[in-house]
Amino acid sequence: MHYQGNIFRPPSEANSILLQVTTGCSHNKCTFCGMYKGSRFSIKDEATIMADIDFAAKHCRRQERLFLCDGDALIIPQKRLLAILEQIHKKLPWVTRVGTYANTKSIKMKNEAQLQELYNLGLTIAYMGLESGDDVTLTGIHKGATSQQMIDMGKKLRAAGMKLSITVLLGVAGLERSHIHAKETGRVLTAIDPEFVGALSLMLTPNTPLYQEAEKGTFVLPGAEQMLEELFIMFSETTLSNGYFHANHASNYLPIRAKLPGDKEATLQLIQKALAGKINLKPEYMRGL
Repeated sequence: MHYQGNIFRPPSEANSILLQVTTGCSHNKCTFCGMYKGSRFSIKDEATIMADIDFAAKHCRRQERLFLCDGDALIIPQKRLLAILEQIHKKLPWVTRVGTYANTKSIKMKNEAQLQELYNLGLTIAYMGLESGDDVTLTGIHKGATSQQMIDMGKKLRAAGMKLSITVLLGVAGLERSHIHAKETGRVLTAIDPEFVGALSLMLTPNTPLYQEAEKGTFVLPGAEQMLEELFIMFSETTLSNGYFHANHASNYLPIRAKLPGDKEATLQLIQKALAGKINLKPEYMRGL
């Protein structure tokens, strides 16, 4: 495989074939994210992509899922993206699911018929970083979209038949807007009604503007108890018709796995026990990005 730079993928794609079709991130302005800093966005050339598909055809025959790296493969022009999916379908017929990251900009660039075309060729799951449903927070972290745009684009993907996995960030609003962020995020998640929600806890990294804000004292990262309060409010405000809400990432202080709506009350009770000190939280040294 002709990998360039660091390769990132969702935790659920750990065992997938990682096919790098772009480098970097088409947005790359979020103040909390250092994943693609210093990496210029580009779409890889056709010959390299096809050579990597041929490599996977020979050496990745046990992997039934494939993930299109890097930050936003959905932004690739439709004709080129269709050609990539057609080759995956032809040369990797055992692959049952193709996934990609997606943001509001790239989703908006595809109409409903185009998204349906992609779905029909195997692109059946997309991962979207919501981070927050609070418009003030979204502006502050330079997300490049409003909460309503997030709702509209999330619904657009789901209407095309794609499963949607949404990431939210505990702590990203800082201490001042913590509870507002949690409540508004629950509102947006309920409006989109995705199949999967993954809640991560913000960990500041030195190569990000948000880290620099924290160093200057203009951003205050909530502590473990405050993040747990955020999780309780966010979870209580979230209604999913048939979805999973997970907060079992390595960054989280309290791992939870819930299927909604059935597990809601039991999970809220679990978080309350942790807030009351009846359940030990993950120590700092065990947390990770």
